[in-house]
Amino acid sequence: MTVVRHEAIVPLSAAGRRFDQTLADMFPDYSRSRLTGWIKEGAVTLDGTHMPPRYLLRGGEKVVVEAELAAEVTSQPEDIALDIVHEDDYLLVLNKPAGLVVHPGAGNPAGTVLNALLHHDARLAELPRGGIVHRLDKDTSGLMVVARTLAAHTGLVDMLSRHEVERQYEAVVVGTLVAGGTVDAPIGRHMGDRLRQAVRDEEDGKHAVTHYRLRERFRAHSLLQCSLETGRTHQIRVHMTHINHPLVGDPLYGGGLKLPKGASPELVAALRGFRRQALHAERLAFEHPVTSEPLSFAAERPADQQALIDALRSDLSVHGHDDY
Repeated sequence: MTVVRHEAIVPLSAAGRRFDQTLADMFPDYSRSRLTGWIKEGAVTLDGTHMPPRYLLRGGEKVVVEAELAAEVTSQPEDIALDIVHEDDYLLVLNKPAGLVVHPGAGNPAGTVLNALLHHDARLAELPRGGIVHRLDKDTSGLMVVARTLAAHTGLVDMLSRHEVERQYEAVVVGTLVAGGTVDAPIGRHMGDRLRQAVRDEEDGKHAVTHYRLRERFRAHSLLQCSLETGRTHQIRVHMTHINHPLVGDPLYGGGLKLPKGASPELVAALRGFRRQALHAERLAFEHPVTSEPLSFAAERPADQQALIDALRSDLSVHGHDDY
């Protein structure tokens, strides 16, 4: 087992709060249940003294954590093929196909990226979420980075929180845009549907910013480049719907089928047959969390999204913009 050691000072703002609650805030890489277990085991000291989880803090105390890092995840390894774009001692970069769930959850207890990662490297079980520091939706394809060590995990989580990881996506949306822009709108849980997110007011939602640039304009659709400044659940999907340009094929946020006048049978089939959100994580760039080497990765769009774009281009070449 790996032994971890951390030292930190309890913030003065934590005065009056429980020891276990504050420790979870101070060390977010670990689950609260694990930290509470370490407190009970005597692996955490407060000013050199063992205190119970419910102890109320004064603020300013020195916390020392020295514990064995047992398994963080209980999912089982599964021999699922992974498209590994980059691998070193500290991290992996994957090109995830559409249709593959990243992390087990309700309705998807197995057959996920996490199960595949544990088969590839059993040591990932010792890391929070098996080293997964950010997710892609099940039906979104493209690049994601996974930590292989605790140091890399901490570094990647910090970089993501400081918006130092460049994440660029390609999206096909309903409607024709004439220029790019920025959507700056808080996102939170939808009030009426727990499966969905929605734009909320600042009190209920989390800060979320998406930048988008027009790449191609078709007769009734647009091809966009989207960059995330923040990383909220379903962010691009929610933000594009918010400005009335939902992603083609999006089952949760889509605005329904939109066909240009005189659309060919091929285009009709392409649009009707595209049953997932047309979103691909095409570029990932960041500084290596351990070596500080600048890294940049690209993934070609998947075949189904390429076929959709080809059909839209073909329709435009026949009709032109003025025919819609």
